[in-house]
This record gives sequence, structure tokens and C-alpha cells, in this order.
Amino acid sequence: MAIIINIETATKNCSVCLSDNEEILSLVEFNEGQFSHAEKLHSFILDVLKQSKKNMQDVDAIAVSKGPGSFTGLRIGVSAAKGLCFALDKPLISISTLDSMSHIVDAKKGDFIVPLIDARRMEVYSAVYDDECMQLREIQAEIIDENSFSDFLNKGKVFMLGDGAAKCKEVINHQNAEFLNDIFPSAKEMAKLSSIKYQNKEFEDVAYFEPFYLKDFVAGIPKKLFQ
Repeated sequence: MAIIINIETATKNCSVCLSDNEEILSLVEFNEGQFSHAEKLHSFILDVLKQSKKNMQDVDAIAVSKGPGSFTGLRIGVSAAKGLCFALDKPLISISTLDSMSHIVDAKKGDFIVPLIDARRMEVYSAVYDDECMQLREIQAEIIDENSFSDFLNKGKVFMLGDGAAKCKEVINHQNAEFLNDIFPSAKEMAKLSSIKYQNKEFEDVAYFEPFYLKDFVAGIPKKLFQ
């Protein structure tokens, strides 16, 4: 038995669930098309505990989505997770955002799963998985064109899912491509993965753990400078 708080903030979906082994006890998430993690996250953590009639002392570990994804979203999620770990003296578990997304699709034998997170313009963060969610190609930041994922499209059906799937749909025209646009990573897909890592004692160093940004942060120029 392992009670785990799972935190997902890599995209615009602010999502928290409380799990007991792989069973989801409670889930709270919110996506209004904007980043509201700073306002919502801590109250969501309290909400899932209250809904499950648990308290902080019942928690065995904290799991957080490590990225890739939004720089700000990842920083907020990881900071909250590390704060809880320090305060409760509990282990920290990190889950790849794309790994957890691959479990959303119920793929059949021979299918491929490509989770995609929008990285602005025509760029996405992506990886490729088989029908059992085993990773076949490493995580990359890539610019989508008509030849993207062609090696897999020529072998079988390819599910492209996430907020980066719309970019693929614009340029990829292949009979084996299936696009699932309105899907965001959620804490509920983290429960199974965090339970396995807890059982295997695959914990992070709380003091030194950092999100997997994949790309360097580039700050934008505030609009008010042009006003």
C-alpha cells in the first residue's frame, strides 16, 4: 500500500490525483486554456486529500510530472512537490510527461503512440511508443513537416495525441495517421507509473532534482515595451 500525491502541471491542465498503489482515490483538474497553476495547485492538493478522507501524514510519496512542457508550469509543479517532500520527509518520484500520456490511448497490436506537446510555432516535444507503451524513440524537440514520423506511419496506425497534434494534422497526410487533438497530460495516468517507481524505490534527490526542460528557456519581450 502506497498513498501517493500525483502532480501534473506540464501543460495548461493543472491536475492532481491521490492514488493508493494504482487505484485513483480522487482527482481534481482544471484547464481553462490558460496557466492557472500558481492559483490552483495547492488548493487542489488539499482537495484530493479531503475527498479521500486522508491527511498529509497518510501520504507515502509525492510524484511530479517532470516534463518536457511549459517552463513555468514545470517549475510550479516541481517546486510544490519538493516543498511537500521536505516538509513531510517523503520521497520524490518523477514521471516523464510523455510516458504518462502514452497510457491514454488504448492501442492495438502493431499500433504506435506519439504524444505531442506544443512547443510554439511548428515545434513540438514528442516521443514514440509501441502498443504496450514501451518507448521506441527518444524524446525530441522537433519541427513538424510532411515527413515527420513517416518511418512509423509506413508500418502501422499512429495515434498522435496532445495539444501538439493539431500541428501534425496541418501537414501530415497519411492514411495511418489518427489525430487526437484535445488531450492533455493528466495526473490520473501517473498513478500506475508512480506506484511502480515507489515499489522499485526509484526516488529522486529532492535537493538537486530539476525538471526536464529539453530546451533552454528564452524569455519574451514584454509587450508594454512597445506601447
